[in-house]
Amino acid sequence: METSRILRAAGVGLLVAAATAVLGALLVRDQISRHRRELFSPHPLRRLAALGYLGSAPASVDLVLLLRDFTTWETRPMLKKRATVILSRMEEALAGRALEAI
Repeated sequence: METSRILRAAGVGLLVAAATAVLGALLVRDQISRHRRELFSPHPLRRLAALGYLGSAPASVDLVLLLRDFTTWETRPMLKKRATVILSRMEEALAGRALEAI
């Protein structure tokens, strides 16, 4: 009797935790899809979403210049590091294209 009550409480607790995690993931995903172009927003989550969007875009000189400006402007280390990684990848892609053109 006591064991089944404990198991039921643990099961309900796990179910609530899983539902909360799923709801949180959906909320973050929704925010990211809404704010994918707000790179210089005052809201960090919007900037992260914009970085995710730019990270999936093909490399271009304009994006490299934009990301250079962003890395200079950004104060949060995590966002700055993410932008630096994307910037490096885009610079390498552009350098590779330049070498192929020669």
